[in-house]
This record gives sequence, C-alpha cells and structure tokens, in this order.
Amino acid sequence: MATVTASTPRALPTGLLKHRAVHKLLLIALAAAVLVPLANARWASGSWPSALTVDLTKPLGSASDWIIDNRDSHPLFLYGFGYVSNAVVISVRAVYLVLLGAGWAGVTALGALVAWRVAGVKLALGTTAAFLACGLLGMWVPTMQTLALMVVAVLASVVVGVLLGLAAGLSRRMDKILRPVLDTMQVMPAYAYLLPVVLVFGMGVPAAVLATVVYAAPPMARLTALGLQGADKEVLEAVESLGTTARQRLLTARIPLARKELMLGLNQTIMMALSMAVIASVIGAAGLGDRVYQALASVDVGAALAAGIPIVLLAVVLDRVTGAAGTADGTEGRGRAGWAYALAGTVAVAVAGRLLARLDWPDAWTLNIAEPVNRAVDWMTAHLYSGVPVIGGTADWAGHFTTWVLDPVRDGLQGLPWWSVLLIVATLAWLIGTWRTALTAVLAMAAIGVLGVWTPALDTLSQVLAAVAVTLVLGFATAVAAARSDRVERLLRPVLDVFQTMPQFVYLIPVVALFGVGRAPAAAAAVVYALPAVVRITTQGLRQVDPAAMESSRSLGATSWQQLRQVQLPLARPALLLAVNQGVVLVLAVVVIGGLVGGGALGYDTVFGLAQGDLATGLVAGAAIVCLGLMLDRVTQPTERRPRKGA
Repeated sequence: MATVTASTPRALPTGLLKHRAVHKLLLIALAAAVLVPLANARWASGSWPSALTVDLTKPLGSASDWIIDNRDSHPLFLYGFGYVSNAVVISVRAVYLVLLGAGWAGVTALGALVAWRVAGVKLALGTTAAFLACGLLGMWVPTMQTLALMVVAVLASVVVGVLLGLAAGLSRRMDKILRPVLDTMQVMPAYAYLLPVVLVFGMGVPAAVLATVVYAAPPMARLTALGLQGADKEVLEAVESLGTTARQRLLTARIPLARKELMLGLNQTIMMALSMAVIASVIGAAGLGDRVYQALASVDVGAALAAGIPIVLLAVVLDRVTGAAGTADGTEGRGRAGWAYALAGTVAVAVAGRLLARLDWPDAWTLNIAEPVNRAVDWMTAHLYSGVPVIGGTADWAGHFTTWVLDPVRDGLQGLPWWSVLLIVATLAWLIGTWRTALTAVLAMAAIGVLGVWTPALDTLSQVLAAVAVTLVLGFATAVAAARSDRVERLLRPVLDVFQTMPQFVYLIPVVALFGVGRAPAAAAAVVYALPAVVRITTQGLRQVDPAAMESSRSLGATSWQQLRQVQLPLARPALLLAVNQGVVLVLAVVVIGGLVGGGALGYDTVFGLAQGDLATGLVAGAAIVCLGLMLDRVTQPTERRPRKGA
C-alpha cells in the first residue's frame, strides 16, 4: 500500500508531460523567457514601433492616380478591362430587359413553375407569394434590377468556380496551389473586395458584378473539387476498365457522381452572390441594395425595411429552389415534357400580360409600409430607448455593453505590448494546430502592424471578440436545447432558415432601429448574423454523438448535466471548434460592414476610402481586415496532424 501511495503523485506529472499540448506550452514558455526580456528592453512602450511600419500612402496614391489618368486611354483598359466592362453591361441590361418584357405576371409564373418542377406545389405557392410581395411593397423594378445582376453574376461565378474546381479536383498540384488562395478569399470580408474593383472599373454595374464573381466563385470551386476527389473509386475503375478516355470518364462518371456537391456549390454561390450584390450597392449597383443603402444613410428605417423584405424573400426562394434541386428525391416528374409545359405556360402568361398592357406592376396594388414602420420606430425611440423601469431601454443596453464590454476589451488589447499580442496569437494557433498554423497567424498579425493600422485593427478585434463571446454563449445554449428536444429544433428550424439566408446588409436595419448607431449596434448585427450557423453546427454535432456512449453513461447513473459535460461535449469537440471558427469569420464580416452605422475602426477606414476614392486608406484597411480574418481563422481552425509513416 505504501508503494502505491508513493508512486501515485509521480504518475500524474509523468502522464501530463507526455501530452503534446504540454510540450508545446513548455517550448513557448522557454522561448518567451528568452525573447520577452529582449523585446521589453528594446520596445518598452509596447506600441507598434514606427521603424517597423511601411508607409504605402505615396505608392498607392501614385498607382491610383495612374489608373484614373489612364483609365480612358491606356490599351490595357480600352482593349482589356473595357471589353469585360462592356460585356457585363450588355449582359445585365439584356437580362433586365427580358425580365421587364416578361412583365410581373410572366416573371412570377416563371418562378412558380420552376419551383413546381423542382420541388413541388408547396414551394411553387411560396415562390408566387414572394414575388407578389415584392410588387405589393412597391419594389418590383428594384427587384428585377437585382435579379438581372444576380443572373449574370451567378453564371459567371459558376463558370469560374467549375473551371477552378476541375483544375483542383483533377490535379493534386493545382489543389495545393489553389487551396491557400481559396482560404484567403473565404475569410476575406465582402467589403474588402470593393475598392480594388472600383479603382479599375469605376463605379457602376461592371464593378458590382465582378466583385460579386470574385466573392461567390470560391464555394463553387471548393465543392466541385470536393465532389471530384470524393468520387467512388470502384465506379471509376469500372468505367476505366471499359476503355474510356479521361474526358469520357470525367463527363460520364466523375461529374455525375459529384452532382450533389455541384448543386450545393450552386446553392452557396447564389446565396453569396445575393449577399454581395446587395453590399455592392455602395459602388453603384442599382436595385434593392441601393434602396437599403440610401435609406440607411438617411436613417429611414421604414424605407430600408421595405427594400429589405424583398431581399429576404428572394434569398429564401433561391435557397429553397436550389436546395431542392440538389436532392435526388426533391422533384416531381422531372421529365422533358413537364419542363416544356412549364415553359409554354410561362410564355402564355407573359404574352397575355403584354396583350393586356399589364407588364408593369400596378401602382394601385402597392402598400406603403415605410410610414407606419417609421412611426413605430419613433414610438420606440420615445418609449424604449431609455427610461424603461427595471430593465432599462435599448439605448441603455447599448451604452452599458459599450462601457462594460467593448471599451475594456479594446483598452486591454491596445494596452498590451505588440510583441505580447504576437506571442498570444502564436500560442493559441500552435496549441490548436501546427507550427505552420502558428507561423501563418503570427505573420498575418505582424503584417497589420507593418501596414501601420495596429491600433484600429485591435479596435476591430475587440468588437469581434466581444460579439463572438455573446454569439457562442447564446448559440451553445440554444443548440443544447435544440439537441435535447425535437420540438425546440422544429420551432427553431424556420427561424434559422430565414436568418441564415438573409444578406449581411439587411441585419443593419433592425439594429439601427433598436440601438441607433455606434459600435454596440454593429456588434449586435454581427451576433444575429453569426448565430444561426453556430446553432446549426453545434446542434448537429451534439445529435451525432454515438448513441452507445450516451446509453452507457445513462446506465452508469449519469445525470443529464453529466452526460452533456462528460460525454456529448467532449465527443462533439470537432463540431464545436468548427462552430467557433464559423462564428468568428461571420462576425468579422458584419463588424466590418458596421462601419456604415458607426462601428469605426477598420470598417470606417474601408467605408471612408471607398466613399472618397482614397486607395491608400481603403486598400490598407482592406488588407488589414484580410490579415485579421486570416489570423482569426487559423487560431480557431483545428489542423489534423498527419500520422507518421510506420505509425
């Protein structure tokens, strides 16, 4: 007994020292013991040293001036970008004229019949109601403008994405080359795409379409490559044994086997294109986004909501139709004859509308919701902003959140020495990933300092961290309830569906109505935007825990709380980490857009640079946002360690 007692205290440290994370922490502690005193002696102030910054104002200003001066005369613009710009304008205008020529009845019939052929009567009725609602709100023409831009942008995004996906799916070398590019594009907030495109193409539809293509093509490329790489090897071997060529195998086997991934890629591309098409309104894209942007600029919540509702309806319809098309059992009679009848019916309705001179939506059939909504906002301002007994008002909540959360986090980050921030980033990234992950995260964070925007970047980071903390608390609590109750999950599903399909821009409308402008409203919009993804991923992870493990713990007398803490959460760790990663990336995207409603920091610099055509300010802020997104992605994305050979 004495021997066992004596050996027990030594067993714990020995087992602990064998843990890989402990080895990493010991190495980091050793490096910190050597480097921290040197860094503190050299840079005692803690702020990013000016000697390590690079001033890009002059070169970027010169580049901007050269582009502006030569945009109408240089061959690169006349015969290169000029042709692209003209092709985009002609394509969007052609689609827009076709939609107007079909009339409101023809477009509504086309949408309903396509939904019917793809998913059945229920979705057809929902599609009809959605298009009619766009007309009733007086937004038919802006809806058609947005739809025309969407059609061209999605087609171009699909072509680009499929070509890149084919290259990555058929070649491991191309996959390795494209993967970091697509990773960077995926974490880059949409706003960061706008300024470079505007500089080359100017304000207007071409810049909006091309920015949308750059933003929406990566998911199509990723999922195409995933589908090709995951094709059933036995089927491919069987096809190859028949003497088929590589092209025949691609067309007859690989692509059909990847149909599910291709349709999912189309769905994701459409949703991201719609989100970007709305954001692109700030660079001259007409349509619903422009109405929302103009209304937000004048704090006209009613007008913003009137344009925001059609955006949500359009997003829900497109999501449902493309989602149903991706399922093998989501169609009813998908024969050629059925499609022919649907097309004939659409043409008949469009011709009837033209003969009756009813192409335009009748003015008498519109509802003005802007005035009652603005009256409700005025009432909220007068009664709910402040002075509410016990709970306080929405303005009080925003003020308290800013004072008690946002300000302390920002001041704490900005008060840390710059080298300690890099050390923290390296530690977190290495603990969750590999040394390559840590190196990438540190270099991305250091690049922010080199660009000279260290202080505003930490301000943006503080907003992201605060919003992510709130998102994870609410998301995990909601997900636990949904995972344990089928009724709760059923009630949440339609709410999450709507919130997940809403473009980022639309989230600014309710927070401006409730909280006014400032950093707290921007954080609130980010929380609402990221919450559905966190809830969905966490719920799925908790529900997929091995039932045998749950039954075993239950047989041992574990309580419901013990099962959650000791079984479900540990086994669902990959899903939880993925939820954290997605929450961080989505929060950053909206915090940046929050510069439009007083979020400040890098978001404000991006908005200011875009509005003033200041390439130095806008592009540097955009590059810093990309670096911040890359760092946050690496710090929150676990990397699987490759097994050693022979292990």
